[in-house]
Parts: sequence; structure tokens; C-alpha cells
Amino acid sequence: MARGSNTPLIIKKVRKVKAAAHHGGAWKVAYADFVTAMMSFFLLLWLLNVTTDIQKRGIADYFEPTVSSKSNSGAGGVLGGLTMGEPGAQDLPASPPNFQLNAPALRQPKEGDEGDQAGSAGKSTTDDPNATASAGLGPDEKTGDGKQKKVIEQMTEAELQKRAAEHEEKEFAAAEFALRQAIQDVPELKNLSDNLLIDRTPEGLRIQLVDEEKQSMFPLGSAQLDDAAQKLMALVAQVVQKLPNKVSISGHTDATPYGFGRSYSNWELSADRANASRRMLVNDGVPAERIDRVVGLADRDPLIKDDPRSPRNRRISIVLLREAQTPPT
Repeated sequence: MARGSNTPLIIKKVRKVKAAAHHGGAWKVAYADFVTAMMSFFLLLWLLNVTTDIQKRGIADYFEPTVSSKSNSGAGGVLGGLTMGEPGAQDLPASPPNFQLNAPALRQPKEGDEGDQAGSAGKSTTDDPNATASAGLGPDEKTGDGKQKKVIEQMTEAELQKRAAEHEEKEFAAAEFALRQAIQDVPELKNLSDNLLIDRTPEGLRIQLVDEEKQSMFPLGSAQLDDAAQKLMALVAQVVQKLPNKVSISGHTDATPYGFGRSYSNWELSADRANASRRMLVNDGVPAERIDRVVGLADRDPLIKDDPRSPRNRRISIVLLREAQTPPT
């Protein structure tokens, strides 16, 4: 090419690009933490959606401290490790019992079995007159110095009753939660959830086995529990066993009368059903001496007052009687 030519000269430079340097895998760890946190969050939302109010309350009661302590001593508890009487084991724990219920097996009640159960059941904790006073008080330890003794002496009877009532109320709440949860966990009893009513009355924790239109606890006119009712009663017996309270059992019928000229009436039927329930509880391990009373009320205390002949008026009521009375404000 001649020197004076107008043809442009093109020079192509090729730059070799080196591979990017390795920056490590720290971002993978951060990403994994983020994904784990999101999974936990959505799992929490799902659990809040599927659990019932009763289950949430039971979980809250489980994590709630049974008794608040203002003591600075290492013993903790309301009385700083001291007891109201002589040093010794407390009759009631400071926290509610562990209600681990087992799936009930079908069992036919037998007449006369309650005598054997009564002999082997042992002494109930309610026989100790100090049980109520020690309810909700911290675990027993050796007596401390004079200052701690003075704190005990200054506690009024009303304060002791209040703490005992609070402890008993938490036991009732734990028992109610365990019983409702156990029914949901047993497939053959899940459809009986409407037949079980649990509430708190001035007398105590009331557990009622109620008839429904399509599901009765007793055959019509009979005092023999059917198979499903026996399994449900076995669950109730497990709860009753774990608490020290005395038990009251009452039988109820609807207002449908028997035929004229019969000597057997709703009074006899309700009493026989209550007594059959007592035998079932004793056969399932409830000490016979804890049964405080068994009564038949016929149709005098209907559950559905607007409809005396409603099947829901036919029921068995089992009450765990209160031991601690809340003092008046």
C-alpha cells in the first residue's frame, strides 16, 4: 500500500479477560437462614390457624408460672422454701399434674369390683387436712432463719385460700384441655365431642356425658352404658384419677314419662344410671372413697329448660368438687 493512500488503518486489540475471582459461599449460608426463617414463620401461621381456642389456652396455661415468687432466696416459691407446718413432703405439687391420657380399651363394668379397687387404691391426698393450705405453695425444704418464719406468720388465711384456689383452677384447666385433646386423638371417639360438656361451676369442674339425637350414652330405658360411652367414661376416669378432689355423680333424664301403672320411673332410671357410672369409674381405677355422693335427679334439673323432652337432658354429670374456696373480696 502506498504511503499517501486514504485507506484507513484498522488495528484490532484483543484483551484477554481473566476468570472472576472466587468469592466464597457466605451468601449461601445467609440464603439458607432466610429460607429457614420463612418456613418457620409460615409454619407458625399454619399452627395458629388449625389450633382451637381451647388448645391455645391449654398451651398458655402450660407455660404460665403456677405461682409468682417475690423471694430473693435460692429456694424460690411463695414461702421461700418453707412449709406451713412441720418439714415434710407436700401433698399437692406446685404445678398442675401431667395429664397423659391413654386410649381407652372397652371394658364391661362388673358388680363388686369396686371393693378390690378401694382396697388397692391407697389413701387419697384429700385425707390430709393440710392439703388445702399447702396447695400452690413451693416445694418443701428445710426451715430457714427467723426472718422467713416471720413472713409465713404474716400471711393471712385469705391469702392462703386465694393461692390454693388459683392452683386448683389451673389443675382444672389442664384437666379440661387434656380431656378435650384426648377425644380428638382417638378416632373412634372423635364423633363424640358433642356428647361431652365441660364447664366450671361453683361446685367445681363439671364433666357431663350428654345424649344427642343420633348418639346416646345409654340405650333407651336402660342403665347399661353402650360401647362408646364406656370408652368415653374410661377417659374421664383417667382425668379424675390424677386429681385429688372428691367426686359427685348425678343422673338426669328427660321429661318423657314411663307408661301408666309402672313402678319404675325416671327417678329409678336416673339413680341407676348414676350408680352404673360410679361402678365404671371405680372399675377404671378411681378410689371408691373419693366418691362423695351419687344421686338421681330424674327430669328436675334439665339442661335444655325450654324443651324438657330434649335428648340432651338425658345425661350423666360428674363433678370434681372444689377443695379450696376463693375468699370473698
